[in-house]
Amino acid sequence: MFTTQLTDELICGAVELESSERGVRPHRLPRPIRERFADPQLTLMEAQPSGVRVAVRTTSVDIGMHVHATRVSYRGATRARGAIDVVVDDVFHHSHVLTGGDTIEMDPHTGTRTFVPGAPELVTITALAPGEKTVEIWLPHNEQIDLIALRSDASLQPAPPSGPLWLHHGSSISQGSNATSPTRIWPVVAALRGGAQLRNLGFGGSALVDPFMARHMRDTPADVISVKLGINVVNHDSMRLRSFVPAVHGFLDTIRDGHPVTPLLLISPIRCPIHEDTPGPGAIDPTTLGTDSVQFIATGKKGDTTLGRLTLGVIRDALAEIIDSRSEEDPNLHYLDGRTLYGRRDARRHPLPDGLHPDTDTDALMGQRFAGNVFGPGGVFRKARHSAAATH
Repeated sequence: MFTTQLTDELICGAVELESSERGVRPHRLPRPIRERFADPQLTLMEAQPSGVRVAVRTTSVDIGMHVHATRVSYRGATRARGAIDVVVDDVFHHSHVLTGGDTIEMDPHTGTRTFVPGAPELVTITALAPGEKTVEIWLPHNEQIDLIALRSDASLQPAPPSGPLWLHHGSSISQGSNATSPTRIWPVVAALRGGAQLRNLGFGGSALVDPFMARHMRDTPADVISVKLGINVVNHDSMRLRSFVPAVHGFLDTIRDGHPVTPLLLISPIRCPIHEDTPGPGAIDPTTLGTDSVQFIATGKKGDTTLGRLTLGVIRDALAEIIDSRSEEDPNLHYLDGRTLYGRRDARRHPLPDGLHPDTDTDALMGQRFAGNVFGPGGVFRKARHSAAATH
């Protein structure tokens, strides 16, 4: 039996590993940001390792990984447990739904938290085919995880990287809020189909055009970059049009300081009926708490865009104008209307189950469309994909 130390060389998609009492905890944002800028919401979200995976090359047929999860639950709302997915040589193998770990129960009425301790658990990966292969263990996109031990019946070596480094920033829709497992969130679906190495900076409730996020992206290696902005700005009611436009320009300028010619894609919001023509703030419909279908609502007045109030329609127009104004000076800057991924017709066929977030099937649809439009023939990331393939 081999015991393998969990190090940066084995873990992809995290910026650093924190030593905990149990083992190591992957983080998607570095310590200076966590200590200086992160509010409680971002602190919770960045420690949920969406897009993070343990990637090894091995002849092992049996692998076991001890983990200790910490999940967030909301009183009056039912949320599915997180999962760990296993992919072998780019083919889905199986999913392990988490059952143990700690729980932080949030009361949406009072904002109070209750901590309920739990036990670690063993994730088993058995009956793998003999011979050398690449095994990727995708960590839960919606629960914090401490990695305690990794054991196998043969040595585990870091899997060689393959494909362009794709750096993506977005909201809970990019983190994968309602998806059932980590390889089913739309950025991972797109990365697997597009042959890219994903670094997911999708943070629930936290895509707010923050300068620190732009600086982090500026300093992070990337072959291609995408930024999906809008929904959190509206449902937080955090800006008016006058502040939003220069903030987005500044966000892009900062990224360009570190990536002057890297293909950079700005993505507007997908269709979300509650906020298409109605400003925020958003809220949970209190009448749905305690039911099987908790719903989000917009509390603004429909059609009210006075004084620069933002709706998704206003934001899409603003983002398109921003790209148009920069197109001559920055030919590697591109725009994608989010309704290309999920639009009016999709909203009728695949309604958002909580009024805000896609479900697993819709995540798959969005990921497939993104891969086809962006990594596929004629896509703005196509050249980077082929350049990366030529170097491996």
